Amino acid sequence: MPERTTRERIADALRERVHSGSALAVEFDVTRSAVYDHLDHVARSLPSDEEFLVAPPECSDCGFDGFDDPVNAPSRCPECKGESVEEPQFVIDSARQ
Repeated sequence: MPERTTRERIADALRERVHSGSALAVEFDVTRSAVYDHLDHVARSLPSDEEFLVAPPECSDCGFDGFDDPVNAPSRCPECKGESVEEPQFVIDSARQ
């Protein structure tokens, strides 16, 4: 049986529980930017009975969560310019129809 790709293993991990990009990078020994590339592909290639869910990044200082790209880890808050921005969280959920 062929070994599963990194994207397949990331998707499997997201089916089990919520992860941040940094947690996935550590778990799969890849860079955080590579994880975000994988997440983009995973989100686009899910079967119709699954949904890629994202809890967007949020500033711990002011609570801002209106980032332009929720599937990215911003380093600074555009509102208060603070650097206490929590990473987005990702999970794959089975669609309930």
